[in-house]
Amino acid sequence: MAGDGLTPSTDKWGDLAVRMGSGLVMAVLGLTAVWLGGVWFLGLLAIICAALVWELVRMLGGGNKRALILGVGAGAALLVARLLPVGLGLPFLLLPAIAGIGFLDKNRTLFMVFTALIVIASFGLAVQRIDFGFRWMLWLALIVIATDVFGYFAGRFLGGPKFWPRVSPKKTWSGTVAGWVAAGVVGALFMGYPGVGVEIIGISVALSMAAQMGDIGESAMKRKMGVKDSSNLIPGHGGVFDRFDGMLGASVFLLLIEQLVDFPPVL
Repeated sequence: MAGDGLTPSTDKWGDLAVRMGSGLVMAVLGLTAVWLGGVWFLGLLAIICAALVWELVRMLGGGNKRALILGVGAGAALLVARLLPVGLGLPFLLLPAIAGIGFLDKNRTLFMVFTALIVIASFGLAVQRIDFGFRWMLWLALIVIATDVFGYFAGRFLGGPKFWPRVSPKKTWSGTVAGWVAAGVVGALFMGYPGVGVEIIGISVALSMAAQMGDIGESAMKRKMGVKDSSNLIPGHGGVFDRFDGMLGASVFLLLIEQLVDFPPVL
């Protein structure tokens, strides 16, 4: 009986060590690429973009061959869109989503919407690295990381009502709100820079919400398709989609609002 009593706690934290180890490796590689910028960051984005679309097609029942073709095509389209002059490159942002319709036999709408978001978000990150510089890309990454990490621990320590049990059984309101608070704290830490006012806290919390919406959107799709993880590429996390869904949501939202809120500040 004693052993049975310990089982829930063990299961609750059983993946923590592997999850933290994988997360640390990803954080180091990602932030290094962001710091280097240029072809290094663009190359990483192309690989991630390709992996995301590959996982998406497999989840939607498109098979390995189609997944590989569409994944590589999406990564290549991102490179072409970024390397060409902006006006000429824009069609390539939507080409993978449109082209995939002819490859797939089912779930075409899901593929089209998610693929367009993946490629546009990846392109946005590439542009934002040039426009924002390392400092504000670090800020964006810290918001997404803090939202995920604090949401994870708060949800398990505090528990409480579930956020949306049918879509994401483990997500709680306590973890959701903790993610907002953590993002606000990250924003407050950047208020010391010239030209940065208190509005950075609101922007940070909104980006945290957008990151959570990205996570929820992917969870809803997985639930619809009857899969637990997008793949098993990342130990403790599942697939690339499982780890970058929040960044996709935050990146797309930042693309939409950066002109409205005059961001980033001119230093």
